[in-house]
Amino acid sequence: MSKPLTHILVIRFSAMGDVAMTVPVLRAFTEQYPNIKLTIVTKAAFKPLFRDVTNASVIGADLKGKHKGIFGLYALSTLLKKTNFDCVADLHNVLRTKILKFFFFGKKVVQIDKGRAEKKALVSGEKFEPLKSTHQRYADVFEALGCPVNLSNPVFLKPATLSQKPLHFLKSEATPMIGIAPFAAFKGKMYPLSQMEVVIEALSKDYTILLFGARGNEANQLENIASKNNQVINLSGKLSLDDELDVISNLKLMISMDSGNAHLAAMQGVKVLTVWGVTHPFAGFYPFHQDENNAVLADRSKFPKIPTSVYGNSFPEGYDEVFRSISPELIIDKAKTILK
Repeated sequence: MSKPLTHILVIRFSAMGDVAMTVPVLRAFTEQYPNIKLTIVTKAAFKPLFRDVTNASVIGADLKGKHKGIFGLYALSTLLKKTNFDCVADLHNVLRTKILKFFFFGKKVVQIDKGRAEKKALVSGEKFEPLKSTHQRYADVFEALGCPVNLSNPVFLKPATLSQKPLHFLKSEATPMIGIAPFAAFKGKMYPLSQMEVVIEALSKDYTILLFGARGNEANQLENIASKNNQVINLSGKLSLDDELDVISNLKLMISMDSGNAHLAAMQGVKVLTVWGVTHPFAGFYPFHQDENNAVLADRSKFPKIPTSVYGNSFPEGYDEVFRSISPELIIDKAKTILK
């Protein structure tokens, strides 16, 4: 008789949005298998994402420093083996994780099936049909380890109590809050800022608008927008990830591109309105447990090659104009419908 499973090592590096998508799956896992411990290895900066995953510890990898390259990964593997895990759930499946797993010989390893062939067929126009969600692909890894995970009935925590620092930036008697994250990693996924300003102005009449983005250029652009309206607050680069997650948990709605902030909100049960350009929900990156009607999509009758890529990093000539088919009024009306 085989020894019962008691401890799984979970690996997921990559961008914040990809890592955030693992959180609802890991929370469901620990709720359904409370006697199995998880050790999660991810980028050190992302450790706060897992703060609400019970019976789990998080090890931060320094992939640009002491854990860089083959020798660095060997050092990381030595550290991880000290946790005495039984098996490995690789939720990333790239060269770096393959090298890391090589050092775990003798341990059972299951890696995510990313569905590369299906995604290639989708973006090539060969088949336009919804693919398995990334959340389900993560869950499939645990099923292959003998632990099927049910994602259909998630339980979310109540909005967090805000600490002094975020309260410093928010108005003491603020109207209900909407978050807006207008940036994305690639141009093909980013709604033009000039058009988003129209959305911000309209919604700020009834809500406090909180703007989210990265430090530097994004923060500067959003600060310029916020300076024009007392009901608009720019939080870009002003809070720790912990505090930012607390603020997001208190939103009535997050308006985001097909990007990380959509997943930061969804993993906490916040309603998310997503705006899609040359990417499409069919690729499997729709935010967790969100109504399929909470998306605003570019017009495929005008841009029939959508999705042109999985990540929005490539598109044919003229497809950088996809957002012209999405008026600010369309986003405003959708937001008001969700908020009813």
